[in-house]
Amino acid sequence: MSDTSIEFAVPLKGIPETAVIQSNLPVYTPQQREEKIANIKRLLKQENAVLVAHYYTNEDLQMIAEDTGGYVSDSLEMARFGNRHPATTLIVAGVRFMGETAKILNPEKRVLMPTLEATCSLDLGCPAKEFSEFCDRYPDHEVVVYANTSAEVKARADWVVTSSIAVKVVSHLMDQDKKILWAPDRHLGRYIEKVTGADMVIWQGACIVHEEFKARALGELMEQHPDAGILVHPESPAAVIDVADVVGSTTALIKAAKELPHKKFIVATDNRIFYKMKQEAPNKIFIEAPTAGEGATCKSCAHCPWMAMNGLHNLEAVLVSGENEIFVDEDIRQKAYRSTSRMLDFVAH
Repeated sequence: MSDTSIEFAVPLKGIPETAVIQSNLPVYTPQQREEKIANIKRLLKQENAVLVAHYYTNEDLQMIAEDTGGYVSDSLEMARFGNRHPATTLIVAGVRFMGETAKILNPEKRVLMPTLEATCSLDLGCPAKEFSEFCDRYPDHEVVVYANTSAEVKARADWVVTSSIAVKVVSHLMDQDKKILWAPDRHLGRYIEKVTGADMVIWQGACIVHEEFKARALGELMEQHPDAGILVHPESPAAVIDVADVVGSTTALIKAAKELPHKKFIVATDNRIFYKMKQEAPNKIFIEAPTAGEGATCKSCAHCPWMAMNGLHNLEAVLVSGENEIFVDEDIRQKAYRSTSRMLDFVAH
């Protein structure tokens, strides 16, 4: 790793706590919940809409997407599914960059989100103006950005990638002797450097969920469960990645949970992924990786506060009102389309 790999960071302020978000969500009786779900399913059909939900969203939203011909997946497959599906309205349950990506790829479709407040610390920590100035300092570098960024940042990039293909794309660029500027997640960037041997200039962003996983506490948990497999998302700190049996995207971790012989797993990513893991491996046990060491507290506690904002209440409301539509300036969209469609083309070949 070169000395240039530590470069630029934007401090984050006013990050919500997951517990506070969850405490303010509506509470339903079993009958009210069933009525909400039934009405949402009816409205999806009425509006010729399809629900695309991320693995980190509420279990009810994932279930509704599955039951109505929608899709539950990681950000790459969400983008691909929305691009292929014939529905005229896409409802994107996740965080704002996912809605923007859907609009970048599907300008003719109406893209709605349960809430426009749901953002991402990686997106917030990589503002377009500062990022563009950062890129200007390295004009001979190929700019590769993580999907967890705004449309404006994608418009400045040469490539958009997700965690499922980041290593493959960087290896491809290395074969072409390209110099690489990576943004925004520093932990994923360093992981890519380690795996590929690339020498990258790295923007210093981080995911507030994954950065909370603690290696020392994880080691203690591993001692308590020596038979457990360790599944880690590459946005986690290096010391956590180093002890993993599998490091990968959400989809890769779910696949590992199903296919590995372990009967028990310690999982270092957002705990809402357990819904899909339990579907795929119903007889296995899943344990949250620790997000706090001795005497410490956590703010996200292994669940993104912005993902937690998505619920039955605002999913139903947006289907009724048609509000919370995603718009992207056409000039920015066309530029972002080039870097984003490169990702889909790369996966297709």
